[in-house]
Amino acid sequence: MKLTHIDQVQKTVGKLPAPRDLKVIDHLDEHAVRWLSYADFAFISFGKPGEIKLTAAGGDRGFASASEPRRLLIPLAALDDGSIVEQEQSFGALFMVSGMEETLRINGKVSHVADGRATLDVEECYLHCAKSFRRSGFWLPQSVDSSHGDISAFVRQARFLALASINGSGHADVSPKGDPENFLIQENDGFICFADRPGNRRIDSFRNIIEQPEVSIIALVPGCKDILEIKGQAELCTDEYLLQQFAVEGKAPKLVTKVTPASIEIRPSPAIVNSALWPAHSGPEDLIPSEIFKAHIKKSKESSLPAKVARAAVSLPGAMEKGLAFDYKNNLY
Repeated sequence: MKLTHIDQVQKTVGKLPAPRDLKVIDHLDEHAVRWLSYADFAFISFGKPGEIKLTAAGGDRGFASASEPRRLLIPLAALDDGSIVEQEQSFGALFMVSGMEETLRINGKVSHVADGRATLDVEECYLHCAKSFRRSGFWLPQSVDSSHGDISAFVRQARFLALASINGSGHADVSPKGDPENFLIQENDGFICFADRPGNRRIDSFRNIIEQPEVSIIALVPGCKDILEIKGQAELCTDEYLLQQFAVEGKAPKLVTKVTPASIEIRPSPAIVNSALWPAHSGPEDLIPSEIFKAHIKKSKESSLPAKVARAAVSLPGAMEKGLAFDYKNNLY
């Protein structure tokens, strides 16, 4: 069955355990700035209503920096494709730190492009959970250096992807997906699809797809310097025969994203090379995900009663740490 309304999606994936924007802040706080100072790789999307493009970005640690709490600076040379950046576009970004399984998501608008640099105005900032990295074994690459241009082999071996989507109002987003080899992407007759696994249930990308189906995808084989780029029209479905193709550990997903590609190609990624993405380093000791989640929840402007209750709960000593450990262990699939 094709899902065409957001209520259908929310009913399928389940209710949010807390208010949707509880962990979202509207600026780059000290935790986000420190994360960016260590980040050496990112996926960044740029778009406007009806159009979304996605590129990888990478370089030395701190290649992207905060000039002020609501302003992010990125050199165009760090992007695999700097030509897609235009003033007044929306952007969605996913910043990665070597050895860390959580990612920092930042959304907003491009305010200025000049002198080889993009200036981005921050509207949303939050830490994303570690599940996609754990499912994919992202920091445990195979001995793969080049794809040799074989798209079908790349699809089978891929274990991580970034999905860029945009809603009818032009707000962009990038969402991470991860699974073991042979389970991330399935090729079918004229389309590819991938599963929705348990996560934070914010369903941002699903909201966007229902409003505006064009998506852009970059898939990775950990250890490979090439990327697979897919652009096309997406839809959300719950067809049982598709769901069963993605069953892992006896658990099938509740929803599958089905994409009819307009283009699909393999290309080398300078960003992967420039960031020296693999082998991974140990995660920095001063980046503690539970503390970042807790800090962002406390700074959230969400004022509902459930938000107040959640803020009180995470303030209890050890509550956030125990909650994350339980969720990561028991709710991967």
